Amino acid sequence: MSKSIIGKKIGMTQVFAENDKVVPVTAIDLNNWFVTNIKSKEKDGYEAVQVGLIRNKFEGQQFSVDWIKSPMHYFYALREIVLHENLKDAVVGQPVNFCSLLQVGENYDVFGTTKGRGFQGVVKRHNFTGGRASHGPRFGRIPGSLGFMRSQGRVIKGKKLPGHMGDVQRVMRNLKIVRIESEANVVLVKGSIPGSSGSLIFMRKV
Repeated sequence: MSKSIIGKKIGMTQVFAENDKVVPVTAIDLNNWFVTNIKSKEKDGYEAVQVGLIRNKFEGQQFSVDWIKSPMHYFYALREIVLHENLKDAVVGQPVNFCSLLQVGENYDVFGTTKGRGFQGVVKRHNFTGGRASHGPRFGRIPGSLGFMRSQGRVIKGKKLPGHMGDVQRVMRNLKIVRIESEANVVLVKGSIPGSSGSLIFMRKV
């Protein structure tokens, strides 16, 4: 059964790893996750544990039943993960210690949502070069020809055109866990991962 971990991206930094080599790492915060529901095979058809990330203004408060009654008010996000052996005895309202499921040297696939760039043209979205800046051409940064079907009012499927850029899920595979800060409940993963600081990150053991 593969391990599944959910956290929040803090940002990137550098640490000294083996042989005193500087390694670029991404810090992932695993704090403030609580068990909000337990899914069983008898009742729901599958086994999973639902966890919620408490909102910042409720951090440090004692868990209350009201959190379950109004989850959208108290929790920033709700997610379901595979029921690990370590979480078999999980109880609703119990804080989740994800660090206890991790080990230094393990490899994980890390999923995240890329930064949203809004509506962009073909130069930024698809790395088009555009026209020359000298000798009078007026091509500029336009997409260019739309294809031989344009006279019939159609455009070839897959044609690279301006549009919405970013805000899509991407995965970085086989990222190694470099360090685990148990007291701070933070894990350092080698390399970069998609998403901006503060975005949710999903980790799946390889």
